[in-house]
Amino acid sequence: MNEDRLIQQMTKDRRALHQIPELEFNLHKTHAYVKERLESMGYTTETIAETGLIAVKEGSASSDETIAFRSDMDALSVSEATGVPFSSQHPGAMHACGHDGHMALLLGLAEHLKDKPLKTNVAFLFQPAEEEPGGAKVIVEDGVLSRYNIRKIFGFHLYPELEEGKIGLVDGPALARSGVFDVVIHGKSAHGAMPHGGNDSITAALSLINNYQSIVTKMLDPFIPSVICIGTIKGGEARNIIAKQTEFNGTIRTFDEDNYRTIKHHMRTMADNTNASFGVKVDLEITDFYPAVINDSTLFKIVNEALPQASKRHIRPMMFSEDFSFYQQEIPGFFMMLGTRSETDGYTHPLHSCYFNFNEPVLIEGLKAYDRILEALGAL
Repeated sequence: MNEDRLIQQMTKDRRALHQIPELEFNLHKTHAYVKERLESMGYTTETIAETGLIAVKEGSASSDETIAFRSDMDALSVSEATGVPFSSQHPGAMHACGHDGHMALLLGLAEHLKDKPLKTNVAFLFQPAEEEPGGAKVIVEDGVLSRYNIRKIFGFHLYPELEEGKIGLVDGPALARSGVFDVVIHGKSAHGAMPHGGNDSITAALSLINNYQSIVTKMLDPFIPSVICIGTIKGGEARNIIAKQTEFNGTIRTFDEDNYRTIKHHMRTMADNTNASFGVKVDLEITDFYPAVINDSTLFKIVNEALPQASKRHIRPMMFSEDFSFYQQEIPGFFMMLGTRSETDGYTHPLHSCYFNFNEPVLIEGLKAYDRILEALGAL
């Protein structure tokens, strides 16, 4: 492996992609860049999920099974503030979650394998709309996994909470099941000096929010991690008017499907009780988002044994969510974290921050991990 050459190329790819961040499925410039790079290496590409791509390096073995490596492609609605020379050229959009690095890493793997003889097929899967609304689900429903006979899938995510270049491994539940909820409380307006003439939607909202916070602490098994987060609240018209309408929004996260269903049940029951208690009407909408990322234990053992002790860290499950989980519902999959934290260089900002950045040479550690995994699986 020519590490220096690969680092240079991955750095070039990452910085080029960083300048053209795009959202959801609207990844036309990103798609064109990745397609040109893959085809310049001699790969045949297929467009999937509107602006995603897949390319396959065929193996020599009689089996037609395929091992896939996945990168997400989309950016976030964040205005970049890093000040780097290769900053986003698209105002209001930024690769603040490292997907530019994920794409550069997967292109690096394609570059590394292009002239190597393989015993097993290897697919390079570039997926749109990870942040939302879930491009992985579209790819699964379109039959891409079955069409290419993909039997195992691997993925990386850059992670600034882990020291630079280290590989974070989790066996079993790794990232949380997630959902989002929107609440609108309809009350009755009145003058603040005559509160008995109205039904205060703000008071009802505060009561309901407090009740929602009690679900995790009082109604769930404390040994199964769960989170209900209220992120926004908006209500009222003026300081001396009883609020006719109040809205709040939030998220649900847990590793357990039964817990998730229990949380939704209590939220609906509490909403109904608020109607009766405050004389208001509560509209509650809960949208199921991504399932939990649950790493296959057999793949964990393979990866754990394949990676040198110095390069890996066994880390705790995290409450983030990731649509990689849709692949894992169909086939064994393993999702890893690649550390980017550098106190020296100031690369300590969290994912989704307008200051998020990393040193591109860390990508070679992800590439070497993929190479060792392929060797352990008998593909090389």
